Amino acid sequence: MRKILVTGATGNIGGRVLAALTDTGAEVRAFARDPRGLPGGVAGDLSHPDTLVPALRGVDRVFLVWPGIPVQPRVVELIAEHARQVVYLSADVADLADGEQPSSFHQEIERQIRGTGLDWTFLRAIDFATNTLAWAPQIRRGVVELPYGRAARSLIHERDIAEVAAHVLTTEGHHGGKYVLTGPESIQQAELVRTIGEAIGREVRWRELAPEVALERFTEAWGDRAFAAARLAAWKSFVETPERVTDTVTRLLGRPARDFRTWAAEHAGDFR
Repeated sequence: MRKILVTGATGNIGGRVLAALTDTGAEVRAFARDPRGLPGGVAGDLSHPDTLVPALRGVDRVFLVWPGIPVQPRVVELIAEHARQVVYLSADVADLADGEQPSSFHQEIERQIRGTGLDWTFLRAIDFATNTLAWAPQIRRGVVELPYGRAARSLIHERDIAEVAAHVLTTEGHHGGKYVLTGPESIQQAELVRTIGEAIGREVRWRELAPEVALERFTEAWGDRAFAAARLAAWKSFVETPERVTDTVTRLLGRPARDFRTWAAEHAGDFR
């Protein structure tokens, strides 16, 4: 039986990948800053690549989640030295043309992985449904004040990402796969808010906020004006052109992706 290393094993996605793999009977090893209680737990941090070495011994496959830290090329080098396959949780990014420079850390890590001899698969996930948890304080007040309420999003349930990752790590035929993962439909943000309200049993309204005001608030919250502007530009684009929907989850797992109503019902307690 092949041994699979799961990085970020206590995180929102990594933890679920670990659980999904355990359910398949796979031999797993958890890598996290604090892996106590996790199967085969090894303590470490990708910002210190050498801590990966003990975790990689005897490992055949790796699920790689990149935390919010600068890219460390040594991480991919070490994986390539020890493992045969890597499944990387990326984002909905474009392929780089010859000579083109990466514009995001996801593109940079994809570039590094493709430069190795590893079998690789990229899970290019659309924005996660769990990111709407950032709305929780406003949900509790009954009004969510943000721009572009008509922006249509195809947010994906974290469990769908995890189950796709487990499938790819335990079956063959996925080398070179660039799987774009989305929810089953594209829903306007104002409707997402109403759906959360239904899940918690009370009305929650959307109040349109001026984009220039949102830019200042997001810049203050995130500390990165360029990133905030890019997010707002994406939301604006989804007003005219809804975020795309793919059938990747269905093709890989043989069932539809979970819808946002299901996600909201499961997370209702987080908004109360």
